[in-house]
Amino acid sequence: MKLQGRVFKFGANVDTDVIIPARYLNVSDPSELAKHVMEDADSSFVSKMKPGDIIMATTNFGCGSSREHAPLAIKAAGISCVVAKSFARIFLRNSINIGLPVLECEEAVDRTNPGDMLEIELEKGTIKNLSSGETFRAKAYPDFMLQLISAGGLIEYTKNKLKSAGKT
Repeated sequence: MKLQGRVFKFGANVDTDVIIPARYLNVSDPSELAKHVMEDADSSFVSKMKPGDIIMATTNFGCGSSREHAPLAIKAAGISCVVAKSFARIFLRNSINIGLPVLECEEAVDRTNPGDMLEIELEKGTIKNLSSGETFRAKAYPDFMLQLISAGGLIEYTKNKLKSAGKT
């Protein structure tokens, strides 16, 4: 699976309240959540980003509460991937569960500028900076995780498995 987009860069400890402010937690519609993603960090983020773009951050991205709203809002906004030096564990797991690819790659974060274009190949774990020509290596996803992400997350993956087994 190849992903390509422009980088929006954030710092350390971007918590789930910054990703989707708590005032929107009564909203369950992903398209409505998408309108407010990252607005407390950058009020013009949604108007600047395009589907396929990539969020990049330093350490501990997605820390704070374990709400699934955060990765859901990012995915619904059209962000194709989040690359960071490190993720909060529950955010990472919630992201995979909803089909949002996340990659840890310290070198890519350190050597990528806001606005750079990236091409990411999840199967290989490669992150190519099309603006600089550099290629970085993140840990590749195992086949099962790629299938889960490709299906759109754990629920869709499970529905597909049950359907193919004739159990729906």
